[in-house]
Amino acid sequence: MPLSEHEQRLLEQIERALVDDDPKFASSVRTGDRRQKARRKLQLGGLLVVVGLAVLIAGAVAESVPLGVLGFLVAFGGAALGVLHYRGATGAVEAAGPAGPRGSTAGGRGGRRGRQPMKNRLEERFRRRYDQ
Repeated sequence: MPLSEHEQRLLEQIERALVDDDPKFASSVRTGDRRQKARRKLQLGGLLVVVGLAVLIAGAVAESVPLGVLGFLVAFGGAALGVLHYRGATGAVEAAGPAGPRGSTAGGRGGRRGRQPMKNRLEERFRRRYDQ
């Protein structure tokens, strides 16, 4: 639902006051900045994958094992960089809503439980089995 003109003016005033009060904090909480940084890292990861594969192929053609290993490592690093920043670049982090009740699952038995750490889930399973 779009904001009314009055609400937009109030929001702009609050943002200006925040920037005036603490500009470093204001720049760190802007969502557009985070997404843009994540997109750049995702693009850099894709570029590294392409360059790494080219170096890997060049190492195979030149029959140079160290060059091939270097190409593999560069491609692997690029893929890891892309995977780590994919959610932030696509906005999936902001789109995720709050989890439901702590013990409930959305999809039945196989559903994920929000952001509950794996250790807590395993401890809860152990307690349920022990109590039975």
